[in-house]
Amino acid sequence: MTSEELTSLISNGLPVEHCHLEGDGRHWYATIVSASFEGKRLIQRHQMVYATLGNRMQTDEVHALSMKTYTPTEWATSAAQ
Repeated sequence: MTSEELTSLISNGLPVEHCHLEGDGRHWYATIVSASFEGKRLIQRHQMVYATLGNRMQTDEVHALSMKTYTPTEWATSAAQ
C-alpha cells in the first residue's frame, strides 16, 4: 500500500484538515487533524481512524499504524507542526 492510498482511505472515511503519512509500505506513522476528534478520547480517535481502514489491518495490508491525532484547535496550538 502506498502513502497516497492510505491517505485516501483515511480522508474518504473522516473529514480531515490535515493528514500526513510516512512509512515503508507496511509500517506507517500518521499525523491526522480532524474536527471529528472533538470531545473524543485518544482511544476513540484511533478507533475512528482504524475504522476507515476496514479489514486492512487484519489482512496485513497495513501491518502497523502509529498515529498522532489532533483537533484543529490542538493542531493550531501544537508545537508539533
